[in-house]
Amino acid sequence: MTSHDPVPEIPVTTAAGVCAAAGFTAAGVEAGFKKSGGADLALVVNTGPEFAAAAQFTSNRVAAAPVHWSREVVRQGTARAVVLNSGGANACTGPEGFQNAHATAELVAQGLDIGAGDVLVCSTGLIGEQLPMDVVRRGVPDAVAALAGGQAAGRAAAEAIMTTDTVPKQACVRAGGWSVGGMAKGAGMLAPGLATMLVVLTTDAVLAPDALDAALREACRVTFNRTDSDGCMSTNDTVVLMSSGASGRTPGQGEFTRALTAVCHSLAQQLITDAEGASHDIAITTVGAATETEAEDVSRTVARSNLLKTAVFGNDPNWGRVLSAVGTTQARFDPDRIDVTINGVTVCRNGCIGDPRENVDLAASRAVDIEIDLKTGEQRATVWTNDLTHDYVEENSAYSS
Repeated sequence: MTSHDPVPEIPVTTAAGVCAAAGFTAAGVEAGFKKSGGADLALVVNTGPEFAAAAQFTSNRVAAAPVHWSREVVRQGTARAVVLNSGGANACTGPEGFQNAHATAELVAQGLDIGAGDVLVCSTGLIGEQLPMDVVRRGVPDAVAALAGGQAAGRAAAEAIMTTDTVPKQACVRAGGWSVGGMAKGAGMLAPGLATMLVVLTTDAVLAPDALDAALREACRVTFNRTDSDGCMSTNDTVVLMSSGASGRTPGQGEFTRALTAVCHSLAQQLITDAEGASHDIAITTVGAATETEAEDVSRTVARSNLLKTAVFGNDPNWGRVLSAVGTTQARFDPDRIDVTINGVTVCRNGCIGDPRENVDLAASRAVDIEIDLKTGEQRATVWTNDLTHDYVEENSAYSS
């Protein structure tokens, strides 16, 4: 892929997830992490014959214990399982928290008869509380016993990692005798650096760890790294990619990267659509930029404007708030040449009033497309976000209670 390439238009199904690729089993069980009840512990296992892996993690300097553990595990380029719990982040928990992440990996390893160094650990939930290890010790054997292949098992795992999510998130691409599948969770704290929330990706293609790593970095760069719901970066963000090699097929690097990117894009869009309290999905595309980096900077800055996000919630196509955000960036542009188009209507032309904003009916659709033309170069970048609503404030004001 070049910097000019958009996200690939490849058919993606959302009915299948981590078990869509051959060589993987999964489970989702109710262990007891969530006070509200329901499935809250997931396990995804690579049954081989290959065990290559790659991962991307949060760039937040306050990283959770599972992130520290999993970074070391994946450093060797292999992994055989990933265990994920919802209902507790195991972040800001000190040495005890790291010991608990290690102990969780040990429990999974014992159940699968593998080494703890082959088990990635992911957690999501409230920051600052120790994991209830009695729940872990009870839940891990149940998850191991429930492991199965097929679509139902994959969905069970996707449901078990939900916190404030309202729906499970899955995606799959099948191409040339091999597949890529995945699941994700996330509805708040979506402002990633290197990853987003918790994502597990699987493939039965035969690929070396360095090939997986290169593909994952590129896929994250144009999907998860451009998904910016509320400007808040999690302490636990993890994206894991595991390859079983069970198909016996080795796709070209570009072919695999395109398929992986399509899966990641689908999952990222599902995250935005399920964002806490959101009533609009907003795609902000900057075109005519001197560099792709500058285009992304402009799009992300506009995406993080609470003034714009509240305007969209109020069905007000306030292009002045777009321009004022653009003006805070270091991108090269002439303020008197910028155009802003909202849902196909050029409401700002050459830095001034364009077509009547009454021609834009934001209430007519959940989707909002904003295009900013800097007229400086040929580069472009899109960042996906959502509006800011009363429900978002209410949900997050009571999150820990």
